[in-house]
Amino acid sequence: MNQRLRLILLWLLPIGMVVLISWQILGNSGTSSINQANTSIASRNSAVSRMSYGRFMDYINSGRVTAVDIYDGGTNAVIEAIDPELDNRVQRIRVDLPGLAPELINKLKEEGISFDIHQAKTTPPALGLIGNLIFPILLIVGLVFLARRSNSMPGGPGQAMQFGKTKARFAMEADTGVKFDDVAGVNEAKQDLEEVVTFLKQPERFTSVGAKIPRGVLLVGPPGTGKTLLAKAIAGEAGVPFFSLSGSEFVEMFVGVGASRVRDLFKRAKENSPCLIFIDEIDAVGRQRGAGIGGGNDEREQTLNQLLTEMDGFEGNSGIIIIAATNRPDVLDSALMRPGRFDRQVSVEAPDIKGRLSILEVHSRNKKLDNVLSLEDVARRTPGFTGADLANLMNEAAILTARRRKDCIGTAEIDDAVDRIIAGMEGQPLTDGRSKRLIAYHEVGHAIIGTLVKDHDPVQKVTLIPRGQAKGLTWFSPDEDQTLVSKSQLKARIMGALGGRAAEDVIFGHGEVTTGAGGDIQQVASMARQMVTKFGMSNLGPISLDNSSQEVFIGRDLMTRNDISDAIAKQIDNQVRLIVKECYKETLQIINKHKIAMDKLVDILVEKETMDGEEFRSVLSEFCSIPAS
Repeated sequence: MNQRLRLILLWLLPIGMVVLISWQILGNSGTSSINQANTSIASRNSAVSRMSYGRFMDYINSGRVTAVDIYDGGTNAVIEAIDPELDNRVQRIRVDLPGLAPELINKLKEEGISFDIHQAKTTPPALGLIGNLIFPILLIVGLVFLARRSNSMPGGPGQAMQFGKTKARFAMEADTGVKFDDVAGVNEAKQDLEEVVTFLKQPERFTSVGAKIPRGVLLVGPPGTGKTLLAKAIAGEAGVPFFSLSGSEFVEMFVGVGASRVRDLFKRAKENSPCLIFIDEIDAVGRQRGAGIGGGNDEREQTLNQLLTEMDGFEGNSGIIIIAATNRPDVLDSALMRPGRFDRQVSVEAPDIKGRLSILEVHSRNKKLDNVLSLEDVARRTPGFTGADLANLMNEAAILTARRRKDCIGTAEIDDAVDRIIAGMEGQPLTDGRSKRLIAYHEVGHAIIGTLVKDHDPVQKVTLIPRGQAKGLTWFSPDEDQTLVSKSQLKARIMGALGGRAAEDVIFGHGEVTTGAGGDIQQVASMARQMVTKFGMSNLGPISLDNSSQEVFIGRDLMTRNDISDAIAKQIDNQVRLIVKECYKETLQIINKHKIAMDKLVDILVEKETMDGEEFRSVLSEFCSIPAS
């Protein structure tokens, strides 16, 4: 709206200026004679005194007027009169006359007064013609300038008829600079998409056995996993016309614009068939219809209806493959997801350790790495990282290397980059001895439980250096990607999260526990509730009692009733408290049993501020036996 207001002002401002200038020109030409008379009077008379017409006649009768100059057809005059009060000096006086009357002329002749009548200077006809033509010429020039300026601006008044045209970026052979070799860590998705490219390049291989080219491919996965990168690779490999746009580019404030853009997009695609169309963030236009309370008939639904018709309607769209990407497949309309529109749904998930290693190798091609740095160790330390996270990790490590004036990226830069991405920027070290020691006991409590509980992930590092909102951190690194987690592993994680609070409780007393365990307790409650309601790991048995399997979608879930009775909800709460209570009891027993080892570890940690996992286990092994992982 603001853009259209600016465009309207852009129209009106030059026109207003043209009108104002022209009005001033025409006004000046209308008063030219008066200005000329005033200029002539001013040039001949430096005095500013005035005289009435009646007094002027008295001066004539008394013989005091010696000369009269008449201007503007007898409406203005300058006289020379003798003033006795000024030693009979001649004074020039301005007089307003009623007109050039014959009586006045006769009177002047009778008295023998010298007079002269000055005719007004007239404007030459050529200048008058030019003055009359200035306004239309300036108006036409201003309109031409505005039209050119508006045509060069997207969405300007000059493009009023272009609202219904598609905004898709078109390339006969897209030069994205990305090939399939540049995409790593998503081998399954890449294999499906390579097959689509082969369909386009060698269709006879598939049509000879009766196979049909897929209508659409939907890329589904969390943000940062490489969906858009895969689309760029397809564009770079296919060698066919390529259209790319975002789902939000279909929708405008004007009714019918989105559907018109869909029609125009597929019209251009059919003219360049076979081709590829890539729609990023398709959930912006493909959300479920009728999701609003009481139904809906908004612009987005009309756009979706047109998209459904173009993808697989009466006419069809042979030779056009649509590739779409989204991280919200749960809100897409079911008609959009069916075979015949999106025949394939390719899941692009976070990579495993082998995928992370291959991604790190891709993003390390143009970076100098230390000889002792192992990308495999980096991949093992970054479970859950997506391709975008790993690219950011290597870039942050390179920035730290340049800041520290080193020649190559080392292990320290990788560690600091991982810490910064996960926990935030490094803060100022703690100076208060009491707070520092309390946080040290808290973090050592986490680390001891994580080390002594068999099914827990091993400790990677313990530090008292603040990062983000955390005053201290304990890092755990799993040995491998865990897609399946056992009940004992979940209980071990709950105990590890409770280790900090248990250490405060044992060392400082129940009345001196702090708020530092607030985040840990929230994590514990979430894991325990999932064990009861989602995984069936409680005395209630293997029953799914979870109503939050999907995110709430307005209209679909607003009126959904609760399938759990109050009695069952009470039992769920009791089971959650029972699991947490048992885990906390076991955690307290371990902490009480190893208080001497904890005191030793805290002294070392307060002095060094950071301990890696190997050093921590080495010190702890002097006091107790560590179970094999």
